[in-house]
Amino acid sequence: IPTLLQKLYESSHPNSDLSHVLSSQLSMEAMSFVTEDRKTAQESTFPNTHTFDLFGGVDLLVEILMRPTLTMQKKKPKMNDDLVKDCLSVLYNCCICTEEVTKSLAGRDDFVLFLFTLMTNKKTFLQTATLIEDILGVKKEMIQLEGIPNLSGLVQSFDQQQLANFCRILSVTISEPDVGNDDKHTLLAKNAQQKRNASPSRAEVNQVTLLNIPGFIERLCKLATRKVSEATGANFLQELEDWYTWLDNALVLDALMQMATEEAEQSSTESSDESSLATSPLRHRLPQSMKIVHEIMYKVEVLYVLCVLLMGRQRNQVHKMLAEFRLIPGLNNLFDKLIWRKYTASNHVVHGQNENCDCSPEISFKIQFLRLLQSFSDHHENKYLLLNSQELNELSAISMKANIPEVEALVNTDRSLVCDGKKGLLTRILTVMKREPPDSLSSPFFKRISQYARAVESFLRGATSYADQMFLLKRGLLEHILFCIIDSGCTSRDVLQSYFDLLGELMKFNIDAFKRFNKYVNTPEKFQTFLTQINSSLVDSNMLVRCIVLSLDRFESQTEDVKVVEVLSECCLLSYMARVENRLIVIYKDSTCLENSSCIPFSYWKETVSVLLGPDRTSPCAIASYIDEPFMDLDRDLLCRGLIDEKHFRLTCLWVYFIRWLLLIGAFWLYSAHFR
Repeated sequence: IPTLLQKLYESSHPNSDLSHVLSSQLSMEAMSFVTEDRKTAQESTFPNTHTFDLFGGVDLLVEILMRPTLTMQKKKPKMNDDLVKDCLSVLYNCCICTEEVTKSLAGRDDFVLFLFTLMTNKKTFLQTATLIEDILGVKKEMIQLEGIPNLSGLVQSFDQQQLANFCRILSVTISEPDVGNDDKHTLLAKNAQQKRNASPSRAEVNQVTLLNIPGFIERLCKLATRKVSEATGANFLQELEDWYTWLDNALVLDALMQMATEEAEQSSTESSDESSLATSPLRHRLPQSMKIVHEIMYKVEVLYVLCVLLMGRQRNQVHKMLAEFRLIPGLNNLFDKLIWRKYTASNHVVHGQNENCDCSPEISFKIQFLRLLQSFSDHHENKYLLLNSQELNELSAISMKANIPEVEALVNTDRSLVCDGKKGLLTRILTVMKREPPDSLSSPFFKRISQYARAVESFLRGATSYADQMFLLKRGLLEHILFCIIDSGCTSRDVLQSYFDLLGELMKFNIDAFKRFNKYVNTPEKFQTFLTQINSSLVDSNMLVRCIVLSLDRFESQTEDVKVVEVLSECCLLSYMARVENRLIVIYKDSTCLENSSCIPFSYWKETVSVLLGPDRTSPCAIASYIDEPFMDLDRDLLCRGLIDEKHFRLTCLWVYFIRWLLLIGAFWLYSAHFR
């Protein structure tokens, strides 16, 4: 290797082929690394890679690649495509085997930005994309997309396949980095950092940069909604499983597909013998179903980018564009093409992962699909685009029957942008959610199960809508949730929490929902099981408990309504929560859970609130020191002067005590949330 590097250094020119020899030597080590479950450098040794880097091979290849940009000539010398491919392959193989090489390359901003310029050449696109993806994965500081030369022109030059792969790179540049959980990144430290850096983060700036590229969002919508080819042959699923025992990267699929295409073209020019084409080794090993998985993996990347953009500061702009380009109707038409089937723990485990991971292409697609819908409908009026015209009419009818006004967002929904067909997306999600077998609730694929609930819950979030709740109640959602909580034997905390939260949004202030609850929970045994599930982890069920208490408070003020009075007297859940001793028990289990999770006694928080509400105005820890003195004794002064009565003064005191209670619980919850 040192000899070859010396020759390469002495005779390197734009058409040199010496790097090809080096590439073949290093690629075998990289392949062994990938096929050995990605062992760390400490577990496996790579002498060729180490020697290559030790003798300056990495720096030499970087220099060779960037040499055309350093020349003073007006006409830049053009490098041979094969040489560029080989240089990129060698660098990528070194990155796979030695993380230090990846970190070294990531530290060279000039080289990272230069790599993007190589993506204009379709023949070197895949090699460049894989290397960039690896480098950005370890780069400490997020790259700024606006620094890439002619980014807009670059993106517009991509075909749909290249754009989908480019989304893999973009996902690293638009997501806020995970800063970890060490002491330097506590909530207090994060808050201080946000105050220091009032300007948008790099991720937010990159999101704006992408949105300013003409046609970018429209092309992503087309990619996301492009129909997946129907599976051909009965062995489709078996073929998928066989291939994904060692393929876990869409870029690898691209490379194989490209090789197959090039091989076919070469064979057709060299020979017209169809039998030789049919027995071609590579073409024989590439199943037709790979194209389907190819498309699925593309969509995972595209949906992820759209999901991140939907959660950014430019959310309203993104929402408007996604609606305009009919993303939701397109996904609705695609829904039945997805494989919504029962999975077992033995199927579809991707190479390098364990059976407890939701990481097969199909399941990843479903989860990302549901996350996108959750982000799309959460606290936004465009959520009604998840329905079709008939379902929108049903919501209007529910409001009319209940003699309540229609929600403004529903009235303003553009009917030309809603879902087509017999069912909207929301109804389709409910259908597959209810179809999930009970054993899947505690299976390795619980993420998908809880994501169903999150997606539906997001539709209900915001101002409580009776019509929205009744729309879902009519489709048996409440009974399904109660079955999962009470009768299914579910033990997954993630699934139970998502169902508790959904149940809370579904029942809040809805007397019909409590009536349906009582009809399903019709035995003492069922009700006790329900209470046990709630009390076993109030951290998970606290949203539902709040819903019950708030609803009870509202119902008790509506005693002129006969139906409300009837349900109040009959519903076991409302009757249970109406008793003070039961509410005290719930409060005591809640404080106990928080004490256990934070390892801080409740008495400490009482002391903390006492300090906050202390009368010493010289103490920087007392709230009183931050309030102007004339306002402190205003009510007492007004009372003494006879301007307010004793009742008003007592109400003010009660309000102070209420604030004290909020401070106590709020501080406790905030601190425990940090530990969670």
